[in-house]
Amino acid sequence: MSQVDPRRLIPRTDVLLALPGVAESGLSGHVVREIVRTAQDRARRGDLPPEQVEPTVLAAVRAQTATSLRPVLNATGVVVHTNLGRAPLSPSAVRALVAASGYVDVELDLATGARSSRGAAARAALLAACPAAEDALIVNNGAGALVLATTALAHDREVVISRGELIEIGAGFRLPDLIASTGSRLREVGATNRTHRHDYADAIGADTGCVLKVHPSNFRVEGFTSGVSVADLASLAAEQGTVLVADLGSGLLYPEDVLPDEPDATSALTDGADLVIMSGDKLLGGPQAGVLLGKAEVIQRLAKHPLARAVRADKLTLAALEATLTTERVPVTESIHADRERLRARTERLGAALDVPVVEHGGRVGGGGAPGVPLPGFAVRLPEAAAEALRRGEPAVLPRVREGACLVDLRCVPEDDDERLTAAVRAALSSIDSAASTDSTNQR
Repeated sequence: MSQVDPRRLIPRTDVLLALPGVAESGLSGHVVREIVRTAQDRARRGDLPPEQVEPTVLAAVRAQTATSLRPVLNATGVVVHTNLGRAPLSPSAVRALVAASGYVDVELDLATGARSSRGAAARAALLAACPAAEDALIVNNGAGALVLATTALAHDREVVISRGELIEIGAGFRLPDLIASTGSRLREVGATNRTHRHDYADAIGADTGCVLKVHPSNFRVEGFTSGVSVADLASLAAEQGTVLVADLGSGLLYPEDVLPDEPDATSALTDGADLVIMSGDKLLGGPQAGVLLGKAEVIQRLAKHPLARAVRADKLTLAALEATLTTERVPVTESIHADRERLRARTERLGAALDVPVVEHGGRVGGGGAPGVPLPGFAVRLPEAAAEALRRGEPAVLPRVREGACLVDLRCVPEDDDERLTAAVRAALSSIDSAASTDSTNQR
């Protein structure tokens, strides 16, 4: 008696697509069909019994999310972690994103029905937060802000800059290449470690489009060094009739006691900078954005340039940035100012629950901010092997691996997530214990 080919028992595509929980999943047709096809192909290869195709499809549909991005608990102690999307948004900013996801009056005056200025509310919030600025402009990111500024002010002209400030930013992008792409010409002055006022004075001339001062941000040069302050450059630029642009990078609007050497927009503008550039998703604690603050004449010149359209911010960015500027609870600020004793108590609870040691650990600002400045805190010390298990777990946890140990720092973990973190670490330790036991058994 001949046996039935198991492949004939594989459910048909139309049957699987009509399953309760599949048809009403809300997923697009091509996504659902790909899930179905993958399960059927596994069954055809013999990797999946035909009777398991239906539950496999249902499980895959339930597990499918709207994005492949996974939420991560940041246990590194690095506040502005570039690989984790930099600044986490405040609850107010998240609500603003949701509110702005539909139709909104981003360029409409509802009272008159006429077209209005794009992002006027976010611009007003910026000016309220930084009264030293006459005007403001918001673009897509910090690099976009710099490209717009150098294009509008110095296309086919010179950008005067210190050699010590020709930095490389993330992912290998170098400032000289970025500026050269705008059609501007770099006029390098001074040396890597020392630049003087007279170096700038000798270089500024009829072909100068602007003077650019860049905060190195992600490194420090120590020893036999010298630089020129914003105030000195501002007086020189004014004497020579050119524009001073200060690219601060990190996003502080005003001085920060915990980070005394980090430049801020208010101080730079007060010292005479014509234009200040910074990122919205670093120490400002908001969404990815390029923030430009300065004299009304300079801002309007940039706003009217054709490139401004190409780098403009979308409605979601504008909404989240406005909310960030008008809320008191910004996660980046809270993490930087985390109470040391509160961190100790939380970390000791975690250590006691897992029977693992607690060690002192210095967090970092990250994102190029305050290089080399530690944020004193604590961490639990785990075996190095726990790091991979934590990254692969649910929830995913990113620890810091250092000197053969896996360190879990709670500085950037919301306190509401302490129980989830404890469960995740316990699961990771259990998995490496199981793996070690299996290896020991196999060796015997």
